[in-house]
Amino acid sequence: MNAISHRAEQRPAEEERATILVVDDTTASRYISGSWLRRRGHRVIEAGTGAEALAILAATEVDLVLLDVGLPDMSGFDVCQRIKNDPALAQPVIHLSATAIRGADRAQGLTRGADAYLTEPVEPDELLATVTSLLRYYRARAAAERLADQLTKLSTVTLAMNSATSITELTSAIAAGTASVLGAPAVALVGEPDGTLRRALVADPLDNVPTGDEAPAELLEELSALQLTSPGVTPFGMPWRLPAPHASEDPANSSAVVYRSRSGTPLVCIAVRLATLTAEETNLLAQLGRAAVLAVDSLRLHIEEHSLALILQRSFLPDRPPALPSLQIAVRYVPATSNAEIGGDFYELVELGDGRLLVAIGDVAGHSIHAATVMVELRHALRAFTVEGHGPVEILRRLERVLRHYHPTEFATLCLVLVDLENNMLRVANAGHLPPLLVRPTGAAYLAVHGPMLGLRREQPEETVLPLPSAWGIVLVTDGLIEDVTTDLDRGMEDLRTAVSFDVAPEQLCDQLIERFGQETRDDVALLVLRRP
Repeated sequence: MNAISHRAEQRPAEEERATILVVDDTTASRYISGSWLRRRGHRVIEAGTGAEALAILAATEVDLVLLDVGLPDMSGFDVCQRIKNDPALAQPVIHLSATAIRGADRAQGLTRGADAYLTEPVEPDELLATVTSLLRYYRARAAAERLADQLTKLSTVTLAMNSATSITELTSAIAAGTASVLGAPAVALVGEPDGTLRRALVADPLDNVPTGDEAPAELLEELSALQLTSPGVTPFGMPWRLPAPHASEDPANSSAVVYRSRSGTPLVCIAVRLATLTAEETNLLAQLGRAAVLAVDSLRLHIEEHSLALILQRSFLPDRPPALPSLQIAVRYVPATSNAEIGGDFYELVELGDGRLLVAIGDVAGHSIHAATVMVELRHALRAFTVEGHGPVEILRRLERVLRHYHPTEFATLCLVLVDLENNMLRVANAGHLPPLLVRPTGAAYLAVHGPMLGLRREQPEETVLPLPSAWGIVLVTDGLIEDVTTDLDRGMEDLRTAVSFDVAPEQLCDQLIERFGQETRDDVALLVLRRP
């Protein structure tokens, strides 16, 4: 063996050092190869058989295998192939042999998975250079794969953040996403507009189950004092006990970002229990922070717009139903959970005297200020025509002309029910809306009243007049209550019919129907229940 040259003796940088398994049945060969590697700063583990080598690989992290071909228990080719076929292993392998030196041997070794094939005698420089080259390649590939995996997780996390529908849900998504991307415990803190601070903690990144609570008010002040002036801050050190609950005695440090994207908006903080970050991790944490603050701003804006839309929508509807003797009335309006714009659903109740009550429920197509404007115009015209003394079908015909004249491209559904309590009679006219559900003590059935929706420029049929039983109820709804992407309208109507009961008071029945049908609705819901016991 040649002496190691000065260049070969130069020690590599710390990040280039590796754990290398030397497999050879000859003790002297293991010693010589191992001594070269140790002088170069590498950690060396030795094995004399293929089985021993595979057992070491299964239990110990090894960066590279220097493998003899002629082992006593199995071929080095077989050992290499088993290493390469196991996804949990797949370390780089260098064959080193003094006997299998033919071209066919080299071809077989490389074909069965070896990354390099050296024959003895070999120069120390050549062996060490081959080791360094393979380590550099595999580490670069591993880093690229790790970065690709982290970027994929970052995309998934960003999608989860932007899909959140509440600050609590978003805070949990930020914490879970940070723990997933960086593989460490993480805390997310998001300030609410009212001054409260939502917190979510992932203590174990393997389970990645966030737990949430409301953080102490003083924590908001401490984080604000740490905050940098720009939203594009660089991650900085922070004691882990500061953001994490129940960690007051934890001496560990963490890396964190604190954002306040717009002047005066509550802050967003992400902390990960890593005292030091690589350049890649620093960049990933900064990207997580930017994605989080954008998601928080977007959700806050959506919540504000949804709240304003709801306030405006409710201002268009009656304050309270009229109080009539022997008639119980309950109403509900539930805005779509996924839409911040104003909808066109509406209802109206107009008391006419002499025990008569006009009940209306309708829906103008679309979600927008324009749809709400059309809805308000129709509702006011409806009230005016009702006060003038027109019956249900005549009101529909006049509203058709109003819509045709002022909004020729708009459409609306509307059902009118005129209840005569003194004579216990019902007059109904329906323009394309869901028919009224008449509830008796013995069961419920839809009234067969139909007509074209408003805006189609078609004549409305004559209204339906029918006597009522001594005890009755009426349920009127918009289609948002019973129709969604998984349930068609006919199935929804039948489910609603079987869900109502005459024995349940209107207020309680409204609550039951909203609880069963109106959760996470994609459309606005208007619901009216009348009962004469």
